[in-house]
Amino acid sequence: MNRFLFPLLISFFLNISFAQAQKTEIQYLSGTGSDHTVNWDFFCTAGQNSGKWIKIAVPSNWELQGFGTYNYGQDKDEIRGKETGMYKYEFQVPKEWKNKQVNIVFDGSMTDTKVKINGISAGKIHQGSFYRFRYDISDLLKFGKENLLEVSVAKHSENEGVNKAERRSDFWIFGGIFRPVFLEAKPRSSIERIALDAKADGSFQMDVSLNNILERMEVKAQIKTLTGEPVSPPFSVILDKDQTVAHLQTFAENIKHWNPESPNRNLVDIQLINYLDVIHVVSE
Repeated sequence: MNRFLFPLLISFFLNISFAQAQKTEIQYLSGTGSDHTVNWDFFCTAGQNSGKWIKIAVPSNWELQGFGTYNYGQDKDEIRGKETGMYKYEFQVPKEWKNKQVNIVFDGSMTDTKVKINGISAGKIHQGSFYRFRYDISDLLKFGKENLLEVSVAKHSENEGVNKAERRSDFWIFGGIFRPVFLEAKPRSSIERIALDAKADGSFQMDVSLNNILERMEVKAQIKTLTGEPVSPPFSVILDKDQTVAHLQTFAENIKHWNPESPNRNLVDIQLINYLDVIHVVSE
């Protein structure tokens, strides 16, 4: 084969593979914020409008929707603000997701949160309000059919450390699913999340957390401008079977810094590769 033709063919097949690579698909179950909400069925155990099933906007704090009890972090009365909110919502997922990993993701709920899908627990109770958590619900879903989501949110945590951090402070205490809830679908072998350490001098390190690496694969990355111009050469590591974290590093020369007058930003494209097939793509 012509020595000039072979690299072109490799590039051609890599481009096809990249075009067919799967990005994470998102399906919102709630709204995306306070100005865009979705109504779920709701039952509050105490306080205003308690003891009956009714609709509530999600995401929201239930006190601001007329439910439960207003209480302040310095309240002496330990009985106040111990209500629980119970949510129900029916949803469908595409048939095409059947062979993917499907997670349900909560961006924040106050505070102890129990999740069921079709009557089955999605995992252990989540405690703590102000950070994202997720469950793999792939085996609990009915693809192409109706599914029932049930969520129980206790405003007062069973964990005393959580109460000290989140309740006994100088602010109002609010309950509820107050940040968005969504489904994410991605390949069974996938990039779970990344942690970046990007310095002003151009040095760059990244930990890539991985799911279900069944054989030797590769994680490949490249730093680019938001318009797609390369800022670094591609850099990569080879993965061993069952590896859960990959560490990558590089140096980006002539990096354009961010400042208020010139808010330069960059992104990093990360690819999970199996031979020539790009399995999963994430950009940050």
